[in-house]
Amino acid sequence: MTARVIDGKAFAARVRAQVAAHVARLRDEHGLVPGLAVVLVGEDPASQVYVRNKGTQTTEAGMQSFEHRLPAQTSEADLLALIAALNADPAVHGILVQLPLPKHLDSDLAINAIDPAKDVDGFHISNVGLLGTGQKAMVPCTPLGCLMLLRDHHGSLAGLNAVVVGRSNIVGKPMAQLLLGDSCTVTIAHSRTKDLGAVCRGADILVAAVGRAEMITGDMVRPGATVIDVGINRVERNGKLRLVGDVDYASAAAVAGAITPVPGGVGPMTIACLLANTLTACCRAKGLPEPDGLTA
Repeated sequence: MTARVIDGKAFAARVRAQVAAHVARLRDEHGLVPGLAVVLVGEDPASQVYVRNKGTQTTEAGMQSFEHRLPAQTSEADLLALIAALNADPAVHGILVQLPLPKHLDSDLAINAIDPAKDVDGFHISNVGLLGTGQKAMVPCTPLGCLMLLRDHHGSLAGLNAVVVGRSNIVGKPMAQLLLGDSCTVTIAHSRTKDLGAVCRGADILVAAVGRAEMITGDMVRPGATVIDVGINRVERNGKLRLVGDVDYASAAAVAGAITPVPGGVGPMTIACLLANTLTACCRAKGLPEPDGLTA
């Protein structure tokens, strides 16, 4: 068996096109332009690249992009003051504070200072609680992207056994909540799960989000299962750095029914879903219908 490759890059392009079309209608019919504000503190190289990509894709979708780059020594009071100003700005519908923050800043404090209605990362404690109780919430971008890929591949997810390997607040826990919301039977596993291989082999859907390079091998995958690899790990091979996932792609693809590659799988969906969340936040703020297929 050779797994079908789930092309996240192509799917993300379709999501961005759908977002751009809806943004154009908002502008033409309501004179409304969604706005995304991104706050970057410090000069982390990976964060700078990510923020630049977000800005480019935001403007390409027809939205307003507001970037706030603060020095690494920015005080907590100044960061919170900026967030308060963005909360009050009617042109800003989504706010994202790029993580990680410098060590002297409290990430939880900053995230929970964001207006939950503008929390397009879905990390605010109010959105976490709403998602956990099955209510309308802003949903974290990466799990939302995974859910979109799964719905596109399977149609209905109802009744399928899903195993999420990883229990982070950013991916693992919200991913499990989303799968429960689509009527899967869900198990959360992690690095300390006893006989992890046996647990994984019970999955129709296996989501790897544990943050360890190639931890999930082919003998841990049920034949025909769908494997969603959230991991992005840099490893050295033959003197060169390579990007690999949390899944050993070659061995898993030999037995899985479908699999996301790294790169080109889940990664492109994250920014696409950030744009979708910004659009959704804008529509909710104005009492307008939400775009079809872009929410959980």
